[in-house]
Amino acid sequence: MKALIVAPSWIGDTVLAQPLFMRLHAQIPGLQLDALAPRWVAPVLERMPEIGSIVDSPFTHGELSLKARHRVARRLAQQGYQRAYVLPNSIKSALIPFLADIPERIGFVGESRYGLINHRHNLNKSVLPQMAERFAQLAEAPGAALPRPLPQPRLEANPAQRSETLAALGVKLPQQLAVFCPGAEYGPAKRWPSVHFAALADALASRGYAVWLLGSAKDRAIGEEIVDRANPGSLPLNLCGATSLTQAIDLLSAASFVVCNDSGLMHVAAALGRPLVAIYGSSSPGFTPPLSDRARIISLNLPCSPCFKRQCPLGHLDCLNRLESQRVLDACLTGAAA
Repeated sequence: MKALIVAPSWIGDTVLAQPLFMRLHAQIPGLQLDALAPRWVAPVLERMPEIGSIVDSPFTHGELSLKARHRVARRLAQQGYQRAYVLPNSIKSALIPFLADIPERIGFVGESRYGLINHRHNLNKSVLPQMAERFAQLAEAPGAALPRPLPQPRLEANPAQRSETLAALGVKLPQQLAVFCPGAEYGPAKRWPSVHFAALADALASRGYAVWLLGSAKDRAIGEEIVDRANPGSLPLNLCGATSLTQAIDLLSAASFVVCNDSGLMHVAAALGRPLVAIYGSSSPGFTPPLSDRARIISLNLPCSPCFKRQCPLGHLDCLNRLESQRVLDACLTGAAA
């Protein structure tokens, strides 16, 4: 059996899809499972042993580009895929498997994709409240119950890869390393304030931890705010925008523990099996929790949250501003000692 995954366009969602890949391999001996994926999520798939080849999906968010989709579909048509599992729910994501004449095209109905998806699942959100469960449901027959519990995502990172990344970045691995991921692509209502991150960095530095900040180039300014607010002796190292995603995976795998907002790197850290403190403000751990026994979720659970907004609609961001650094510190030290 040769099957194609049409992967999500977000790093965290791609991690949450790995239980589906595990289930498919368990069900289909000898399965070759490849992925059509945007280049910015490909490094995550490269660290999954379930995925063989990765085909570049050169489309930005929301881009239709019918001619380009035809070209990709023609290439895929030559590969002899028998099935395609279409994970995003958009019409655009289902076009390429259809144009490539892949016989079985499996996914949720989504945006009324009745002609494009021919093995259709109907989503019952109360039965499948979590995103990872919805992805894993595609391994079952439409209407069949989802076997639980799901396997937990597991990304690969070995000492040789870590050493190569450390050498390339010109940094040495400290004895005790705390990694902060202060960004959140969705918006400010998911970002713990920089003043709290700085206070946490100070507290950890006084206990002998080095603090490194990881994120994309968009998070560089947030990282600089944390460095500026921290005490001079804390010396957090701002690596936001200085690493590739592959390098970030290697550095996260070396952490004593990780502190993250609800973000893609949160799911990466969970899949690497690191002790993790996940901070939730406007979003909900009920939909996209970190799938790890070593993750501790912190949320104030205020009456106004989760609101799922990019900006606080009430203008105060109490769900994150009132979440003091001491509470996160206690969770960090408890997780590191476990």
